[in-house]
Amino acid sequence: MKIFAILIGALLAAVSVRGQDNVEAIVAQKVQPILPGNGKGGGVAVAVRMNGETRFFNYGFANDARNERVTADSIFNLGSVGKVFATTILAEAVKRGELSLNDPVAKYVTELQRGGDIRQVTLGQLASHTSGLPRVPQQYEHWHRGGYTWPDFVRFLNSWKAGPNHEPGKQYLYSNAAMVLLRVALERRFNTRFAALMHERITGPLGMNSTALPVPRALLGRTVQGYGPGGSPISRPGEEQGTFKWPGAGQIYSSGRDMATFLAANMGELAGHGAIENAMGFAQQPVFTVGPRLKIGLAWQNFSSGNLLILDKNGGLNNTSTYIGFAPQRKLGVVILVNRGKQHATGIGRQILHALAQEKSEPSTEGEPEQDTD
Repeated sequence: MKIFAILIGALLAAVSVRGQDNVEAIVAQKVQPILPGNGKGGGVAVAVRMNGETRFFNYGFANDARNERVTADSIFNLGSVGKVFATTILAEAVKRGELSLNDPVAKYVTELQRGGDIRQVTLGQLASHTSGLPRVPQQYEHWHRGGYTWPDFVRFLNSWKAGPNHEPGKQYLYSNAAMVLLRVALERRFNTRFAALMHERITGPLGMNSTALPVPRALLGRTVQGYGPGGSPISRPGEEQGTFKWPGAGQIYSSGRDMATFLAANMGELAGHGAIENAMGFAQQPVFTVGPRLKIGLAWQNFSSGNLLILDKNGGLNNTSTYIGFAPQRKLGVVILVNRGKQHATGIGRQILHALAQEKSEPSTEGEPEQDTD
């Protein structure tokens, strides 16, 4: 009997090792198309959540010039993946009874109370890309050159007119402007800078010590160099990009290890954080139907991919491509951080989720093309 037990144990261990090897092979195969052909010009950090455990897979270089390879602690620009931090704070505040999704944004950003159509826009519409606001103000103010200061942004918002194709609450219209305005509304409601609010309500409690806005000097040494699609360096490590030029309006930076923690919490698998996980679950719930396969929560995409439901968010700038997604019914999740622009992180993330679902011996179909990006 003792020998039989030993044999069974050895067999189970062998199956476990083989399963782990298969996961590694799946990830390596799927990320291969976005690795630089010459080994330089960027790399990829991947975190996989499966069977209640997290594994990290890292490829390529964080900084070619310094010959530094990507690790789970390398810090990347999250791009629009950072939007789910603002919507998580919003969701938690709603759960606490501190505000409502139906609150007009002008209730908190009082500079907008004398405006026009912006007074119709609610916090929930900002968070679900249904406000009607354009992606960036320049799409409305074609004459404007350069970035937007806060006074510039207020002027734009107060002059904005909703048209037939962008009425608040009537359609999905992806908007960076709306999400930046949501940050400001949260700051005003709690009289706290967004970076401090994020630390107080999310990153501090979850122990995400490598997530920041902007990148502090202490973390710059681990921040990756960003590269363009062709592998040329773009901007300095940790340098903010984008349209909006005031403190707290830039991109959030984080590591693969921190984002794996954020992923586990969103999957409801991080013990001792029930309140945050409940808020995250609320943020994930669809509030607007875009089409037969796509519904939008508070920034989260609910995407029906074959017979696999995937909740995800992606991001991208000219020097970063990012993705976080999970299949809640299969308890599978993945984070992909690439320090090179215009890479198909969304499609690859979904392909990995499908392949992992098949690895768990449940039927699925192949991945789908990406739906959204910065």
